[in-house]
Amino acid sequence: MGDRDIDWEAARTSLDQYGYASLGPVLSEPQRRALVDEFDDEECYRSHIRMARHGFGQGEYKYFAYPLPGPVDALRHALYPGLAKIANAWEGALGGERRFPEALDEMLVRCHRDGQGKPTPLILKYGPGDYNCLHQDLYGPHVFPLQVVILLSDANAFTGGEFVITEQRPRMQSRVEVVTLAPGEAVAFAVNERPRQGKRGAYRVKQRHGVSRLKSGARFTLGLIFHDAA
Repeated sequence: MGDRDIDWEAARTSLDQYGYASLGPVLSEPQRRALVDEFDDEECYRSHIRMARHGFGQGEYKYFAYPLPGPVDALRHALYPGLAKIANAWEGALGGERRFPEALDEMLVRCHRDGQGKPTPLILKYGPGDYNCLHQDLYGPHVFPLQVVILLSDANAFTGGEFVITEQRPRMQSRVEVVTLAPGEAVAFAVNERPRQGKRGAYRVKQRHGVSRLKSGARFTLGLIFHDAA
C-alpha cells in the first residue's frame, strides 16, 4: 500500500468536518492474522500494559519494540507523508508556526533528539467486558497531530467494542462519533486538537478517543502513532 492508493483530498475533507477519516483497507487477511498470532511473542514488544492496573479501562495492549515488524514499519512510513500535509494545513489554519517534516524519519529524528526515543505503535486486545476509557496519546512535547487505528479482527469475531471519538468545542457540550471499522481498514483521527471552521474563522476543538464495552468475542487493533515516547 502506498500514498497514491489513498484519496487524500477526501480524507482531508472528512478530517476537517468530523475529526476522522477512513483511509481504506491497508492490511491483507494474512498480514492481520500474523500480527494477531504474534501477540503472545514477548520478544516483539518493549512494554505490556494491563489497563485495569492504571485505571485506563479493561483489556491489554503492547508497544512494539524497534525494529518494528515489517508491515507495521511500512505502513507507518507510507501513511505519514499524506497525513503530514494535513497536519501542516491544520497548523496554518490555527495560526501556529511549527511545521512537520515531509518524511517520518525526519519527524523521529526530532523526537529522538529531545529524548522521545521509545516506539509508540501498539497492538490492543479486548475480551468480553473490556473497554478503553477516553484518552489522548501524547507521550511528550513532540506530538504529531494525527494517528491511525486499524482493525485486525474479522468483523464477526466480536460484538460491541465500538471505536468512539468525542469532540469538545469551546463552551459547548461534547459531540460523539461512533466509527465502524472494517477488517484491515485504517481510520485516521486527531490526537489532541484540530481546527474547526466557525463564522469568524478557525478555532480549536479537542478530541479524545476510546472503545466501548466489548460484549462477546475478541477484538484486536493496531495503533499507529507517528511521534515516539519519552
